[in-house]
Amino acid sequence: MRLLNKISQLPNKKRQWISISISVFIAGLLTLWGIYGIGEYGVAIFIITPFFLGICPVIIYGYKNNMELIKSRELGFVSLTFFMLCLLIFAIEGVICIAMALPIGLFFTWLGSLLAFHIVKKKNGNGPTLIVVLTLIIPGFSFIENRVDSKLNSVTTSIEIKASPETVWKNVIEFPQLKKPTEFIFKTGIAYPINAKIKGTGVGAIRYCNFTTGSFVEPITKWEEPRLLTFDVEEQPAPMKEMSFWDINAPHLHDYFVSKKGQFKLVKLKNGNTKLIGTTWYYNEIKPNFYWNIWSDNIIHKIHERVLNHIKLTSEKGISKDTQDKNLTQ
Repeated sequence: MRLLNKISQLPNKKRQWISISISVFIAGLLTLWGIYGIGEYGVAIFIITPFFLGICPVIIYGYKNNMELIKSRELGFVSLTFFMLCLLIFAIEGVICIAMALPIGLFFTWLGSLLAFHIVKKKNGNGPTLIVVLTLIIPGFSFIENRVDSKLNSVTTSIEIKASPETVWKNVIEFPQLKKPTEFIFKTGIAYPINAKIKGTGVGAIRYCNFTTGSFVEPITKWEEPRLLTFDVEEQPAPMKEMSFWDINAPHLHDYFVSKKGQFKLVKLKNGNTKLIGTTWYYNEIKPNFYWNIWSDNIIHKIHERVLNHIKLTSEKGISKDTQDKNLTQ
Protein backbone atom coordinates (compact mmCIF):
# COMPACT_ATOMS: atom_id res chain seq x y z
CA MET A 1 0.00 0.00 0.00
CA ARG A 2 2.87 2.37 0.77
CA LEU A 3 4.22 1.91 -2.74
CA LEU A 4 0.80 2.61 -4.26
CA ASN A 5 0.44 5.73 -2.11
CA LYS A 6 3.80 7.01 -3.35
CA ILE A 7 2.95 6.25 -6.97
CA SER A 8 -0.46 7.95 -6.61
CA GLN A 9 1.26 11.24 -5.76
CA LEU A 10 3.41 11.28 -8.91
CA PRO A 11 2.61 13.34 -12.04
CA ASN A 12 0.27 11.68 -14.52
CA LYS A 13 2.90 10.85 -17.14
CA LYS A 14 5.31 9.31 -14.69
CA ARG A 15 2.52 7.43 -12.93
CA GLN A 16 1.37 6.04 -16.28
CA TRP A 17 4.75 4.56 -17.26
CA ILE A 18 5.41 3.18 -13.81
CA SER A 19 2.02 1.41 -13.80
CA ILE A 20 2.71 -0.06 -17.25
CA SER A 21 6.28 -1.12 -16.35
CA ILE A 22 5.22 -2.88 -13.14
CA SER A 23 2.40 -4.69 -14.94
CA VAL A 24 4.59 -5.89 -17.82
CA PHE A 25 7.38 -6.94 -15.44
CA ILE A 26 5.06 -9.07 -13.28
CA ALA A 27 3.32 -10.57 -16.32
CA GLY A 28 6.69 -11.36 -17.91
CA LEU A 29 8.03 -13.17 -14.84
CA LEU A 30 4.82 -15.19 -14.48
CA THR A 31 4.90 -16.10 -18.19
CA LEU A 32 8.51 -17.31 -17.98
CA TRP A 33 7.59 -19.38 -14.93
CA GLY A 34 4.58 -20.85 -16.73
CA ILE A 35 6.48 -21.74 -19.92
CA TYR A 36 9.90 -22.82 -18.64
CA GLY A 37 9.14 -23.70 -15.03
CA ILE A 38 5.73 -25.39 -15.21
CA GLY A 39 5.86 -26.27 -18.92
CA GLU A 40 2.36 -25.12 -19.76
CA TYR A 41 0.91 -23.01 -22.57
CA GLY A 42 -2.68 -22.52 -21.49
CA VAL A 43 -5.47 -20.41 -20.10
CA ALA A 44 -3.14 -18.86 -17.53
CA ILE A 45 -0.96 -17.39 -20.30
CA PHE A 46 -3.48 -16.66 -23.05
CA ILE A 47 -6.50 -15.53 -20.99
CA ILE A 48 -5.62 -14.69 -17.38
CA THR A 49 -2.34 -12.89 -18.22
CA PRO A 50 -3.98 -10.49 -20.77
CA PHE A 51 -6.78 -9.98 -18.22
CA PHE A 52 -4.10 -9.11 -15.66
CA LEU A 53 -2.45 -6.70 -18.12
CA GLY A 54 -5.79 -4.92 -18.44
CA ILE A 55 -6.39 -4.72 -14.70
CA CYS A 56 -3.00 -4.08 -13.13
CA PRO A 57 -1.90 -0.80 -14.81
CA VAL A 58 -5.38 0.74 -14.44
CA ILE A 59 -5.54 0.02 -10.71
CA ILE A 60 -2.00 1.27 -10.07
CA TYR A 61 -2.50 4.41 -12.19
CA GLY A 62 -5.98 5.13 -10.83
CA TYR A 63 -5.24 4.45 -7.16
CA LYS A 64 -6.61 7.48 -5.26
CA ASN A 65 -6.88 9.36 -8.57
CA ASN A 66 -9.65 10.04 -11.06
CA MET A 67 -9.47 8.62 -14.57
CA GLU A 68 -11.59 8.20 -17.69
CA LEU A 69 -12.70 4.99 -19.38
CA ILE A 70 -10.66 5.73 -22.51
CA LYS A 71 -7.54 6.05 -20.36
CA SER A 72 -8.12 2.61 -18.84
CA ARG A 73 -8.28 1.04 -22.31
CA GLU A 74 -5.14 2.89 -23.34
CA LEU A 75 -3.22 1.63 -20.31
CA GLY A 76 -4.32 -1.94 -20.92
CA PHE A 77 -3.52 -2.03 -24.63
CA VAL A 78 -0.17 -0.25 -24.21
CA SER A 79 0.77 -2.78 -21.50
CA LEU A 80 -0.19 -5.67 -23.79
CA THR A 81 1.85 -4.14 -26.64
CA PHE A 82 4.97 -3.80 -24.51
CA PHE A 83 4.47 -7.31 -23.13
CA MET A 84 4.39 -8.74 -26.68
CA LEU A 85 7.43 -6.70 -27.69
CA CYS A 86 9.31 -8.15 -24.72
CA LEU A 87 8.39 -11.67 -25.85
CA LEU A 88 9.91 -10.86 -29.27
CA ILE A 89 12.99 -8.98 -28.06
CA PHE A 90 13.97 -11.62 -25.49
CA ALA A 91 13.38 -14.47 -28.00
CA ILE A 92 10.59 -16.08 -25.97
CA GLU A 93 8.09 -16.14 -28.87
CA GLY A 94 7.97 -15.35 -32.58
CA VAL A 95 5.79 -13.06 -34.67
CA ILE A 96 3.35 -15.71 -35.93
CA CYS A 97 2.52 -17.22 -32.55
CA ILE A 98 1.99 -13.77 -31.08
CA ALA A 99 -0.24 -12.84 -34.04
CA MET A 100 -2.30 -16.00 -33.48
CA ALA A 101 -2.74 -15.20 -29.79
CA LEU A 102 -3.51 -11.51 -30.41
CA PRO A 103 -7.33 -11.72 -30.92
CA ILE A 104 -7.93 -13.50 -27.62
CA GLY A 105 -5.32 -11.33 -25.90
CA LEU A 106 -6.94 -8.08 -27.04
CA PHE A 107 -10.38 -9.20 -25.86
CA PHE A 108 -9.33 -10.18 -22.34
CA THR A 109 -7.08 -7.13 -21.94
CA TRP A 110 -10.04 -4.93 -22.85
CA LEU A 111 -12.25 -6.87 -20.41
CA GLY A 112 -9.70 -6.48 -17.63
CA SER A 113 -9.30 -2.74 -18.20
CA LEU A 114 -13.08 -2.30 -18.16
CA LEU A 115 -13.41 -4.13 -14.83
CA ALA A 116 -10.48 -2.23 -13.35
CA PHE A 117 -12.00 1.10 -14.40
CA HIS A 118 -15.20 0.37 -12.48
CA ILE A 119 -13.20 -0.78 -9.44
CA VAL A 120 -11.14 2.44 -9.48
CA LYS A 121 -14.26 4.53 -10.03
CA LYS A 122 -15.91 3.14 -6.88
CA LYS A 123 -12.74 3.82 -4.82
CA ASN A 124 -13.52 0.85 -2.57
CA GLY A 125 -9.87 -0.18 -2.15
CA ASN A 126 -10.31 -3.70 -3.58
CA GLY A 127 -8.03 -3.12 -6.55
CA PRO A 128 -4.67 -4.02 -4.94
CA THR A 129 -6.19 -7.21 -3.51
CA LEU A 130 -7.34 -8.22 -7.01
CA ILE A 131 -3.80 -7.73 -8.37
CA VAL A 132 -2.39 -10.01 -5.66
CA VAL A 133 -5.10 -12.65 -6.28
CA LEU A 134 -4.45 -12.70 -10.04
CA THR A 135 -0.69 -12.91 -9.44
CA LEU A 136 -1.32 -16.10 -7.44
CA ILE A 137 -3.98 -17.49 -9.80
CA ILE A 138 -1.78 -17.38 -12.93
CA PRO A 139 0.87 -19.93 -11.78
CA GLY A 140 -1.75 -21.88 -9.81
CA PHE A 141 -3.90 -22.34 -12.89
CA SER A 142 -0.84 -23.40 -14.91
CA PHE A 143 -0.11 -26.16 -12.37
CA ILE A 144 -3.71 -27.39 -12.64
CA GLU A 145 -3.78 -27.28 -16.45
CA ASN A 146 -0.48 -29.15 -16.65
CA ARG A 147 -2.21 -32.17 -15.14
CA VAL A 148 -5.17 -32.18 -17.54
CA ASP A 149 -4.85 -34.40 -20.62
CA SER A 150 -6.02 -33.07 -23.99
CA LYS A 151 -8.48 -35.09 -26.09
CA LEU A 152 -7.65 -36.66 -29.44
CA ASN A 153 -8.83 -34.47 -32.34
CA SER A 154 -9.39 -35.41 -35.96
CA VAL A 155 -9.47 -33.41 -39.20
CA THR A 156 -10.85 -34.86 -42.45
CA THR A 157 -10.57 -33.44 -45.97
CA SER A 158 -11.74 -35.00 -49.24
CA ILE A 159 -11.42 -34.48 -52.98
CA GLU A 160 -12.76 -36.12 -56.16
CA ILE A 161 -10.18 -37.33 -58.68
CA LYS A 162 -10.83 -38.29 -62.30
CA ALA A 163 -8.89 -41.50 -62.07
CA SER A 164 -9.35 -45.06 -60.82
CA PRO A 165 -8.48 -46.02 -57.21
CA GLU A 166 -5.60 -48.13 -58.57
CA THR A 167 -4.02 -45.08 -60.22
CA VAL A 168 -4.65 -42.81 -57.23
CA TRP A 169 -3.21 -45.40 -54.84
CA LYS A 170 0.22 -45.21 -56.49
CA ASN A 171 0.31 -41.45 -55.80
CA VAL A 172 -0.96 -41.82 -52.24
CA ILE A 173 1.75 -44.12 -50.93
CA GLU A 174 4.39 -41.76 -52.31
CA PHE A 175 4.33 -38.65 -54.45
CA PRO A 176 6.91 -36.45 -56.21
CA GLN A 177 8.03 -32.94 -55.32
CA LEU A 178 5.24 -30.42 -54.82
CA LYS A 179 5.38 -26.91 -56.20
CA LYS A 180 6.08 -24.06 -53.82
CA PRO A 181 2.89 -22.99 -52.02
CA THR A 182 0.96 -19.88 -52.92
CA GLU A 183 -1.07 -19.83 -49.69
CA PHE A 184 -0.09 -17.00 -47.35
CA ILE A 185 -0.14 -19.21 -44.26
CA PHE A 186 2.75 -21.32 -45.59
CA LYS A 187 4.84 -18.22 -46.25
CA THR A 188 4.78 -17.32 -42.56
CA GLY A 189 6.92 -20.24 -41.40
CA ILE A 190 4.21 -22.89 -40.97
CA ALA A 191 5.69 -26.24 -42.10
CA TYR A 192 4.25 -27.73 -45.29
CA PRO A 193 4.76 -31.04 -47.17
CA ILE A 194 7.20 -31.18 -50.09
CA ASN A 195 7.15 -34.89 -51.08
CA ALA A 196 6.56 -38.42 -49.75
CA LYS A 197 8.63 -41.60 -50.05
CA ILE A 198 7.99 -45.16 -48.90
CA LYS A 199 10.29 -48.06 -48.00
CA GLY A 200 8.70 -51.45 -48.36
CA THR A 201 5.11 -52.50 -49.05
CA GLY A 202 2.26 -53.68 -46.91
CA VAL A 203 1.86 -53.44 -43.14
CA GLY A 204 5.21 -52.55 -41.58
CA ALA A 205 6.43 -50.45 -44.48
CA ILE A 206 7.73 -47.01 -43.51
CA ARG A 207 6.38 -43.93 -45.23
CA TYR A 208 8.29 -40.65 -45.00
CA CYS A 209 6.23 -37.50 -45.54
CA ASN A 210 8.84 -34.79 -45.89
CA PHE A 211 8.04 -31.27 -44.71
CA THR A 212 10.04 -28.06 -44.84
CA THR A 213 11.12 -28.59 -41.21
CA GLY A 214 11.87 -32.32 -41.42
CA SER A 215 10.19 -35.69 -41.94
CA PHE A 216 7.15 -37.44 -40.52
CA VAL A 217 8.08 -41.09 -40.00
CA GLU A 218 4.92 -43.12 -40.59
CA PRO A 219 4.88 -46.93 -40.04
CA ILE A 220 2.02 -48.45 -42.07
CA THR A 221 -0.61 -50.20 -39.90
CA LYS A 222 -3.25 -50.95 -42.59
CA TRP A 223 -2.53 -51.64 -46.27
CA GLU A 224 -5.70 -52.52 -48.14
CA GLU A 225 -4.71 -51.73 -51.72
CA PRO A 226 -6.33 -49.77 -53.36
CA ARG A 227 -8.87 -48.79 -50.66
CA LEU A 228 -7.23 -47.91 -47.37
CA LEU A 229 -3.84 -46.78 -46.09
CA THR A 230 -3.47 -46.12 -42.36
CA PHE A 231 -0.30 -45.23 -40.50
CA ASP A 232 0.98 -44.17 -37.10
CA VAL A 233 3.29 -41.21 -36.60
CA GLU A 234 6.50 -42.41 -34.96
CA GLU A 235 8.48 -39.17 -35.35
CA GLN A 236 7.56 -35.67 -36.44
CA PRO A 237 9.40 -32.40 -37.09
CA ALA A 238 8.65 -28.97 -35.64
CA PRO A 239 5.30 -27.62 -36.86
CA MET A 240 6.81 -24.29 -37.89
CA LYS A 241 9.86 -22.05 -37.99
CA GLU A 242 9.24 -18.91 -36.00
CA MET A 243 9.57 -15.48 -37.62
CA SER A 244 11.82 -13.46 -35.34
CA PHE A 245 14.94 -11.35 -35.01
CA TRP A 246 16.57 -14.41 -33.44
CA ASP A 247 16.70 -18.14 -34.02
CA ILE A 248 13.87 -19.16 -31.69
CA ASN A 249 13.39 -22.68 -30.41
CA ALA A 250 10.32 -22.11 -28.24
CA PRO A 251 9.11 -25.06 -26.10
CA HIS A 252 5.73 -25.12 -27.89
CA LEU A 253 7.51 -26.26 -31.06
CA HIS A 254 8.19 -29.61 -29.38
CA ASP A 255 5.58 -32.05 -28.05
CA TYR A 256 2.70 -29.54 -27.78
CA PHE A 257 1.20 -30.31 -31.20
CA VAL A 258 1.42 -34.08 -31.57
CA SER A 259 0.27 -35.92 -34.69
CA LYS A 260 -0.70 -39.49 -33.70
CA LYS A 261 -1.86 -41.16 -36.91
CA GLY A 262 -3.18 -40.56 -40.41
CA GLN A 263 -5.28 -42.26 -43.04
CA PHE A 264 -6.07 -42.18 -46.74
CA LYS A 265 -9.35 -43.76 -47.80
CA LEU A 266 -10.13 -44.29 -51.49
CA VAL A 267 -13.77 -44.72 -52.55
CA LYS A 268 -14.66 -45.71 -56.11
CA LEU A 269 -17.56 -43.57 -57.38
CA LYS A 270 -20.27 -44.63 -59.85
CA ASN A 271 -18.84 -42.35 -62.53
CA GLY A 272 -15.51 -44.18 -62.35
CA ASN A 273 -13.78 -41.42 -60.42
CA THR A 274 -12.22 -41.78 -56.97
CA LYS A 275 -13.10 -39.91 -53.81
CA LEU A 276 -9.91 -39.52 -51.78
CA ILE A 277 -10.42 -38.86 -48.06
CA GLY A 278 -7.51 -37.82 -45.87
CA THR A 279 -7.72 -37.81 -42.05
CA THR A 280 -5.24 -36.74 -39.38
CA TRP A 281 -5.59 -37.49 -35.66
CA TYR A 282 -3.67 -35.23 -33.31
CA TYR A 283 -3.31 -33.86 -29.77
CA ASN A 284 -3.06 -30.14 -29.12
CA GLU A 285 -1.54 -29.40 -25.71
CA ILE A 286 -1.88 -25.62 -26.12
CA LYS A 287 -4.96 -24.35 -24.31
CA PRO A 288 -7.69 -23.18 -24.36
CA ASN A 289 -8.40 -25.91 -26.92
CA PHE A 290 -11.60 -24.24 -28.16
CA TYR A 291 -9.46 -21.36 -29.45
CA TRP A 292 -6.23 -23.04 -30.57
CA ASN A 293 -8.01 -25.93 -32.30
CA ILE A 294 -9.51 -23.37 -34.69
CA TRP A 295 -5.97 -22.55 -35.82
CA SER A 296 -4.66 -26.13 -35.84
CA ASP A 297 -7.72 -27.54 -37.67
CA ASN A 298 -7.46 -24.85 -40.33
CA ILE A 299 -3.72 -25.42 -40.83
CA ILE A 300 -4.20 -29.20 -41.11
CA HIS A 301 -6.97 -28.66 -43.66
CA LYS A 302 -4.59 -26.49 -45.69
CA ILE A 303 -1.92 -29.20 -45.52
CA HIS A 304 -4.46 -31.83 -46.55
CA GLU A 305 -5.63 -29.69 -49.47
CA ARG A 306 -2.05 -29.18 -50.63
CA VAL A 307 -1.40 -32.96 -50.62
CA LEU A 308 -4.77 -34.02 -52.03
CA ASN A 309 -4.65 -31.48 -54.86
CA HIS A 310 -1.15 -32.67 -55.74
CA ILE A 311 -2.28 -36.31 -55.78
CA LYS A 312 -5.25 -35.28 -57.95
CA LEU A 313 -3.03 -33.41 -60.40
CA THR A 314 -0.46 -36.21 -60.58
CA SER A 315 -3.10 -38.95 -60.97
CA GLU A 316 -5.09 -37.13 -63.66
CA LYS A 317 -1.91 -36.15 -65.48
CA GLY A 318 -0.87 -39.82 -65.46
CA ILE A 319 -4.24 -40.88 -66.89
CA SER A 320 -3.93 -38.22 -69.61
CA LYS A 321 -0.39 -39.34 -70.48
CA ASP A 322 -1.41 -43.02 -70.61
CA THR A 323 -4.28 -42.12 -72.98
CA GLN A 324 -1.96 -40.14 -75.24
CA ASP A 325 0.60 -43.00 -75.35
CA LYS A 326 -2.18 -45.48 -76.16
CA ASN A 327 -3.44 -43.30 -79.03
CA LEU A 328 0.07 -43.01 -80.46
CA THR A 329 0.53 -46.79 -80.55
CA GLN A 330 -2.79 -47.38 -82.34
